[in-house]
Amino acid sequence: MSEQKLAGRMLGVDYGEVRIGLAISDPTGTIATPIAAIEATGPGDPESVAGIAAEREARAIVVGLPLSLDGTHGPAARKVNAFCTRLRKITDLPVVTWDERMTTVEAQSLLRAAGRSPSKARGAERGQIDSASAAIILSAYMQSLSGRYSQSDHPSVSDN
Repeated sequence: MSEQKLAGRMLGVDYGEVRIGLAISDPTGTIATPIAAIEATGPGDPESVAGIAAEREARAIVVGLPLSLDGTHGPAARKVNAFCTRLRKITDLPVVTWDERMTTVEAQSLLRAAGRSPSKARGAERGQIDSASAAIILSAYMQSLSGRYSQSDHPSVSDN
């Protein structure tokens, strides 16, 4: 997928069964900023995410793919793939999956560095971790477009 095709804002998604973490990029696709997570509802989740993408004028949706450490698709990755399939049916935007291994760990480390305790996080604070993870996923993807990051050893990357 070319960088040209994805010019503009992108929505990052950390999909979960309880919450969906979200992040939005700036119009240049350089900086990813966490936005409020939403509660997962099940069947309506793709519509919610597509609505937020439209509201934020996103040109693409980047969804974290939770592969197993050995790179295989476990139950969580299959759920994300099913979510992406439903999302692609209701939006014309490119829906890209990106390997999210270790993003939650990285998000928790960033929160610790900011003086917060991720292990005690509840409710809205858990949503902050999910949205921070979405921002990390989106940042890594945007860096790959500019050649500053490579995920070539992770063949899980796919798009519309």
